[in-house]
Amino acid sequence: MKPLNELTAGEAATAIADSAISSESLTRACLERIEAREAEVGAWEFLDPDLALEQAKRRDAGALRGPLHGLPFGVKDIIDTYDMPTAYGSPIYQGHRPSRDASCVAMIRTMGAIIMGKTVTTEFAFFQPGKTRNPRNPAHTPGGSSSGSAAAVADCMIPLAYGTQTGGSVIRPASYCGVVGYKSSRDSFDLSRIKPLAFTLDTLGTFSRCVEDACLVRAALLDAPAHPHALDGPPRIGLCRTYEWDQAEPVMQQAVEDAATALRDAGATVVEIDLPAPFARAVEAHRTVMTFDAARALPFEWARHSTRLSQHIYDLIADGLAMVHADYEAAIGVRDDCRRHWYDLMHEYDAMLMPSAAGEAPAGLETTGDPLFNRMTTLLGVPCVSLPGHAGPTGLPLGVQAVGAMGGDDKLLSVAAWMQSRIV
Repeated sequence: MKPLNELTAGEAATAIADSAISSESLTRACLERIEAREAEVGAWEFLDPDLALEQAKRRDAGALRGPLHGLPFGVKDIIDTYDMPTAYGSPIYQGHRPSRDASCVAMIRTMGAIIMGKTVTTEFAFFQPGKTRNPRNPAHTPGGSSSGSAAAVADCMIPLAYGTQTGGSVIRPASYCGVVGYKSSRDSFDLSRIKPLAFTLDTLGTFSRCVEDACLVRAALLDAPAHPHALDGPPRIGLCRTYEWDQAEPVMQQAVEDAATALRDAGATVVEIDLPAPFARAVEAHRTVMTFDAARALPFEWARHSTRLSQHIYDLIADGLAMVHADYEAAIGVRDDCRRHWYDLMHEYDAMLMPSAAGEAPAGLETTGDPLFNRMTTLLGVPCVSLPGHAGPTGLPLGVQAVGAMGGDDKLLSVAAWMQSRIV
């Protein structure tokens, strides 16, 4: 058997259910990996090994609770936990102890997960970087805002972690770190007790090392299949270059083209599509909606603690307060036009294939990268899965993105699982 910390969530869950391993032994292996690597990676905002082991021992002593029983799980530090501090990536909230769990945390506890600790987030899930480094090359960003979650899963510190996406905060770091990132359909999961950045856009997601593991989390949160459905036949894929294609680096363009070729060779029908004209305005519409919403999500921090905000978040709120509601309404109109066209397109295709990011993770820790190739899909609210399997000229990962229909998460995950096994 491979080292326990390198098991996928599905492999570990099966081994625990079969009594081949214990939750305690798995948790100890993950803690040993964290001890060996945390000084270089910096994925954790809060970690209490004794608390993690205490949870694991309780799981081993009790009956199987659900699909996540005994599995270590990382929680992004904008998501409330009653037994761990939640600082939202901001000095304003250092030492803050929520009174109760976010719904998504309470649910996975109920289903047997071990809440390992709180992973690093950017400030209020926007652009101000945290301390996390890319585990593939610590001189590069891991992406944001779910930086700690992506890095921890990529470095085999844990098999699963939560992220959130308002711009590109699941798909982009998944691409940069070389893991599977799943952003759910908007409103699929309860967001209560998750610090909001933009009410219209905020979405819960997960990081794992294979698509199948994202299904385990959906099964814990919803009445959803714990495993991807087998497809009736090879899928029909739309090769969607988007209006931003010329801003993708050549290596990312090639990764998408190579993925399309591999999928064709595996029997999929891959058809190049041109998005209708309203999509040319989708990226700017997303910026408008996020800016307007952010000013209304963070008024207390602006009014009482403006001097403790980073310049990134200060400028975002200031721009949102200066925005007129008519601009927001116009951006929502663009979204609605694009949604209608997307609905029609997804009657013809099982998934769309497009870049997960502009290219490799940028060097330096002053940036978390550009969410350009995530803004359109986040505005639409549709499910997305970033699939690893390609690499750029420096050896850093490149992810390609499978995108589905609104509410079609289970179908998309089944298609993405089929795709992953054929592009790796």
